[in-house]
Amino acid sequence: MSDYLLEVKDLKKYFPVRGGVFSKVKNWVKAVDGVSFGIYPGETLGLVGESGCGKTTTGRCILRLLEPTSGEVVFEGQNILEYSRNEMRKLRKEMQIIFQDPYGSLNARMTVGDIIGEAFTVHDMARGKERAEKVKELLEVVGLDPYHARRYPHEFSGGQRQRIGIARALALKPKLIVCDEPVSALDVSIQSQILNLLKDLQEDFGLTYLFIAHNLSVVQHISDRVGVMYLGHLVELAPRDQLYSSPKHPYTVALLSAIPIPDPDMRKARILLEGDVPSPLNPPSGCTFHTRCPKAVAECRESRPELRELSPGHFVACHLA
Repeated sequence: MSDYLLEVKDLKKYFPVRGGVFSKVKNWVKAVDGVSFGIYPGETLGLVGESGCGKTTTGRCILRLLEPTSGEVVFEGQNILEYSRNEMRKLRKEMQIIFQDPYGSLNARMTVGDIIGEAFTVHDMARGKERAEKVKELLEVVGLDPYHARRYPHEFSGGQRQRIGIARALALKPKLIVCDEPVSALDVSIQSQILNLLKDLQEDFGLTYLFIAHNLSVVQHISDRVGVMYLGHLVELAPRDQLYSSPKHPYTVALLSAIPIPDPDMRKARILLEGDVPSPLNPPSGCTFHTRCPKAVAECRESRPELRELSPGHFVACHLA
């Protein structure tokens, strides 16, 4: 049996493009195209890349909020893509999500107490006074006051609303939480508070995170290992320090060169990628990055590189690595 809590194997998600009188399928948007990785219990795997590279779609397919086209999602040794709706309902207690938009993800017509406590009712875990007590405990855990349970989402700031979202995700004591860009909509000063809260909660509750983000500095702060996605593919996966100090894929090198340095006297060579990200409707042949890669050779245009291990724990999908 694998040591991973969660293992994703050759995950694919294609969205149909329909047209014509009978709405026939004309093409497919290859949002996620053969992604494989694993997450160990208690660790944080960061998933980074440009907007539209398939990060969020990957996270939602893992939770089956979107149904994958093919592949396997193995959670605690079981392929959950084979689960029935009823089996998935039971599994929801083990796998939760924190959404990017802390306001859009909360029901504006429900009080905070009802939003957090809804999970207890749905899974028949607590009712009445017991449910109210559990809600108050969760609010205190995420740094809010018990009386906030009587308020509505619009009465809170963005950072407070995200704390409510975190409390809701914690309610059923899950093992895995998918954090879908949980701080990208927040002010920088609030981002650090939420990140530190997530790290404290991970230590206190033994949580495992899939942390999706496009901010490389944020990912460096919270992750144990980092995966880099480009146009639906995983191009590099490595321990955090190894990836940031010695990136192997040209795309990763370009991303890291764009991280701002807080010292105005320091200068860093910025790698500017030419052209736009190709359309997932019609991705390039071979390596999908070859149209923007400054080091591309003929082989890159002809064959797609496999994700291979260059050094212990460091995987790269590049012919030149």
